Amino acid sequence: MRAVVSRVAAASVTVDGAVVGEIGTGLLALVGVGRDDDADRALGLARKIHELRVFPTEDGARSAGDLGLPVLVVSQFTLYADTRKGRRPSWDGAAPAQVAEPLVTAVVEELQRRGSTVATGVFGARMLVSSVNDGPMTLLLEV
Repeated sequence: MRAVVSRVAAASVTVDGAVVGEIGTGLLALVGVGRDDDADRALGLARKIHELRVFPTEDGARSAGDLGLPVLVVSQFTLYADTRKGRRPSWDGAAPAQVAEPLVTAVVEELQRRGSTVATGVFGARMLVSSVNDGPMTLLLEV
């Protein structure tokens, strides 16, 4: 699994003109699922997101989990695009929806189990994602 995680001052997801997920200061996690991913990887990715120490404090860096900050999780199969040949991306590395959706849900549920407040987009929908990056601090996570 892959995630592009950004420290944000605010982030939201809009579907069909309605805001479906929104946070203030926290993390925006764009989550992609590959063909070989499984529940263990989903749990590992959630742990990494929850424990990622990217928020500066007086005594060092803390995680969203440490500080009780929310996470906005948005599914994004395009993280598995293969652009090595030509000008048209191949999506062969991305898991099919019936595999990916439960694994994205598993990431959300594990973040919640760990105590995070989690907002989400809508799996498979055309989403407008807005974010105010803080730093900017954006990282690629792979498990």
